[in-house]
Amino acid sequence: MGSIEIVRKFYDETVDYEWERLERHKVEFELTKRYMNRYIKPEDKVLDLGGGPGKYSLYLAELGCDVTLADLSEKNVEFALNKANEQGLALKGFQVDARDLSTIGDSQFDYILCMGPMYHLKSEEDRAKTIRECLKKLKPNGMIFVAFISSYSFVWDYLICNPEFILNSERKLELNKIVDGNDFAGKGFSDNFYVSPKNVLPFFEQFNLEKLHLLNSESFLYLREPELLKQKPDVINAWLDLAEQVCEHEDLLSMAEHIMYIGKKR
Repeated sequence: MGSIEIVRKFYDETVDYEWERLERHKVEFELTKRYMNRYIKPEDKVLDLGGGPGKYSLYLAELGCDVTLADLSEKNVEFALNKANEQGLALKGFQVDARDLSTIGDSQFDYILCMGPMYHLKSEEDRAKTIRECLKKLKPNGMIFVAFISSYSFVWDYLICNPEFILNSERKLELNKIVDGNDFAGKGFSDNFYVSPKNVLPFFEQFNLEKLHLLNSESFLYLREPELLKQKPDVINAWLDLAEQVCEHEDLLSMAEHIMYIGKKR
């Protein structure tokens, strides 16, 4: 089974788990929405590419945006469309490989969310092809939100959930990737690509984009997120307010589980 089929199968079989992920990791969801809210307005046309079961799609549809969800997993698309129907929201959706968006008309979207494909495309050629496809679909001066999983992500996960992995020779080899500061492609929760924080901006230099933001999508809150989410809403929001103010600080990028690049098409 090829890598893309492994990824498709994984998401087809984990729709409910993926839907609940942004409830478990609410910091990422809330900070990302705050950045979307700075720019995206009602009636704007948005393509949510790799949007899974539709958390962001439904949020933007509720705001009054014209949203299209396109995802590798047909099961995720079906789930999102059913949710939209239950909530009385307008949402278009279809299955697609992010590397080939030829079935979508060019220059029609104000915003594209590419917050999933970069988690799994192991070759730089495929990652670059996906960004070029997105840029074709953006209007002039349109904006793209691109999310990556940091190369430090699996280190935090091992440390929190399975600290004994440091004694496993194969796992230790993976953990040592951060010593050299290299990107890492291999087996994670599916077939995954992990980017070294220092390599995100150089990757985007090949595209006709103006960088607006580069942020740690969890700011400094990731390692204490479970404790934070047990607090009262006003306490949570106060910490999110502080986290938003510093999440673009370069020295916080190595603490990220997810890194977000936001750019404007020149």
